[in-house]
Amino acid sequence: MTSPYALSAVGLAVFSALSFSASANTNDDQIIVSANRFQQPVSSVLAPVTVVTREEIDKWQSNSVVDILRRLPGVDVTQSGGLGQNSTVSVRGTDAKHLLVLIDGVRLNNAGISGQPDLNQFPVALVQRVEYIRGARSAVYGSDAIGGVLNIITIRDDIGSNITAGIGSHGYQNYTGTTQQQIGENTRVTAAGAYTYSKGFEIRNDYDGYYTPSGRDYGFMNKTYWLDVNHKLNEQFSVYGRAYGYDNRSKYFAMKSAEWSRPEDPANDRRELENRTYDAGVTFNQDDYSSQLLMSYSRVKDYNYDNRYGRYEKSATLDNSKQYSVQWGNNYRVGYGSINAGVDYQKQETEPGTALTAESKSVSDTGLYLTAQQQIDNFILEGAVRSDHHSQFGWHTTWQTSAGWEFIDGYRVIGSYATGFKAPTLGQLYADTVFDGGGILKGNSNLKPEESEQWELGLEGDTGPLSWKLSGYRNEIKNLIEYDIGMVSTYSNRSKAEFKGLEWVGEMDTGIFHHQLTYQYLDARNKDTNERLDRRARQQVKYQLDWVITDVDMGVTYQYISQRADKFYNDKTYKTESVSLGGTSVFDITAAYPITDHLTIRGKVANLFDKDYETAYGYRTAGREYFLTGSYNF
Repeated sequence: MTSPYALSAVGLAVFSALSFSASANTNDDQIIVSANRFQQPVSSVLAPVTVVTREEIDKWQSNSVVDILRRLPGVDVTQSGGLGQNSTVSVRGTDAKHLLVLIDGVRLNNAGISGQPDLNQFPVALVQRVEYIRGARSAVYGSDAIGGVLNIITIRDDIGSNITAGIGSHGYQNYTGTTQQQIGENTRVTAAGAYTYSKGFEIRNDYDGYYTPSGRDYGFMNKTYWLDVNHKLNEQFSVYGRAYGYDNRSKYFAMKSAEWSRPEDPANDRRELENRTYDAGVTFNQDDYSSQLLMSYSRVKDYNYDNRYGRYEKSATLDNSKQYSVQWGNNYRVGYGSINAGVDYQKQETEPGTALTAESKSVSDTGLYLTAQQQIDNFILEGAVRSDHHSQFGWHTTWQTSAGWEFIDGYRVIGSYATGFKAPTLGQLYADTVFDGGGILKGNSNLKPEESEQWELGLEGDTGPLSWKLSGYRNEIKNLIEYDIGMVSTYSNRSKAEFKGLEWVGEMDTGIFHHQLTYQYLDARNKDTNERLDRRARQQVKYQLDWVITDVDMGVTYQYISQRADKFYNDKTYKTESVSLGGTSVFDITAAYPITDHLTIRGKVANLFDKDYETAYGYRTAGREYFLTGSYNF
C-alpha cells in the first residue's frame, strides 16, 4: 500500500513543477456576489473561491449537484447509494451542517433534525452557476457558514431556448427544457421544466444483519418547474418575481434488523419530497449606490414511510416546514472598494411531527451585518462584523478580517481570521417523541450554538501560463452538539473538533490541453480524544484534463480518495464497531460533438475502470455507467 507520506512528497514535487491558479475553474475577471454580498471581480476576493458555470456542468455531464461538488477543492462527499439517496458534503473536514447552502442568495430550507442540506435532492436542471467560498463566513451570512458557503444560482445569462434529452445506465432518463425571452424593452421571462428517472441499483452490502423488506429497487424520480419574471421600471428600479418547485420520489435502504424484528414490522424505506419556493424583490441602482430588498417563502413536505403500508400508517413520518425570509442589503462604492450593510430576517415554522416534535414550533433570527473592502496601493483589506438575535438563545456576534499584499507583481500573500457559529435546529431544541421500541427522545432547549475560530494563510501567483494558490488553515469548533443515547435520549454541547489542512489548486494550458488540479491534505480530529473523525479522507487529488480536436470536445476526470474510517452498529454483536474504507482512484471520460450549430451530442463513461468502493460503510457505488445526451439550442 502506498504510504500517505510518500504520496504527500510526490504530490508536493508535482505541484512544485506545476504551479496553479488562485481559483480553479475561475477567471479573474468574473464577477461574483457571494463572497461579501456585493459584486466584485474574483481577483479581489481574498477567500478561496471557485465558480462553476453551466457550460462546465454540461462539459462534465453531471447528473446531480453532488457530482458537481465532488470535483471542487476542499470537498469530501459521502453517498449512501446513487441518485436521490442520502448524501453529505463536507468542506475542509467540517460536518455537512456547517456548509451554508443558498439558492439565489436565500437559505435552503433545512428544518429537519440534522439541519444539514441533502444536495442529492436538489435538481441539477435548475443549476446555472455555482459560487463556492471556502472558510468561515458567519460574519457575512450568520449561522451555518462555519466550513463555507455554496450559492446555487438558477438564473440564465442569455436569451434563447434549450431542449435536452438523455439516457444512461440503470434506466436513467432525463428531459429538460429552458427558455428565456425578452418581452418588449423592459421585461424578461424565463421558464424551465425537467423530468429525471432512474431505476437505481443494488446499493446495500449486507455486512451487519440489516435488510429492507420491500424489494431492492432503489429508484429515483424528479419533476421540476421554474419561472422568473424580471421587469425594469426605469433606469434605477427593477422588480422581479420567481417561483420554483420540485417533487422527488425515492426508495432507500430500511435498516431493518433480521434478528430483532418480524417481517410484518414496518420499516420506512420510501421518501416523497415536495418543495415549493416563491421569491420577489426590488433592486435600485444609481451611481455608486445600490440596494436590494428580497422576500422569500418556502414550504417543504418530506414523507418517509414503509411502501407496504403507505405514508399515513402510524410509523410514517412527515417533516412539514415553512420558511420566511426577508433581506435588505445596501452597497456603496468608496475609493477602490465598497461598504456593504444590511439586515436579514428568517423564520422557520414546523407542524407537529416535524423533526420529531410533538407540537408546532418556530424559531426566528434577525441579523445585522456590515462588510467592507478597500484596496490601498498593493494591499487589499477586508473586514466584516455581524450580530444575530436568535429567538431561543439571544444575541450572538461574529467577525472576520483579511488582508492581501501583492509583494511582487503577480504574487500575493493572504492572511485571515474568522469566527463562526451554528445555531441548534428545531429538532435538537424541541424534539419530543416516543419510539415504537419504547425509547424516548427529548430536545434540549438549553443548547448553546456551536462556535468556531479559523486561521488561514495563503500564497498565490501567476508565472506565464501557470498560476497557483496554496492555502493552509486551522479551524477549531467547540460546543459541538452530540446525540446522547439513553432511556431518555437527548442532545448536549459536549465535544470539540480541530481541522488542519493544506490545499493546492490551479490551472494551466499546454498546447491544446487545459489542466485543472487540486491536492488537499486534511487532519480532522476530535479535540477531546485526539481520534481522527470518520468519513474524512486524509488526502485527495482531483485532476481535470480537457482538449478539443477536430471539433470533438474531450475530457478526462481523475479523483484519488485516500483511506478513511467509518463506524457502524453491528446487530449481531450489539456493539458499535470501527471499520476502514479503502482508498480508490476513479476515472471518468466525456466527449461532445456539435452535429450542427444548434445540436450537440454528448457521451460519458463514469467510473471507467469499474472500481468497487464505498464512501459510506455498507453502501455500494454504481460501478461503470454510460450516458448519452442530445442538446438542441435555438
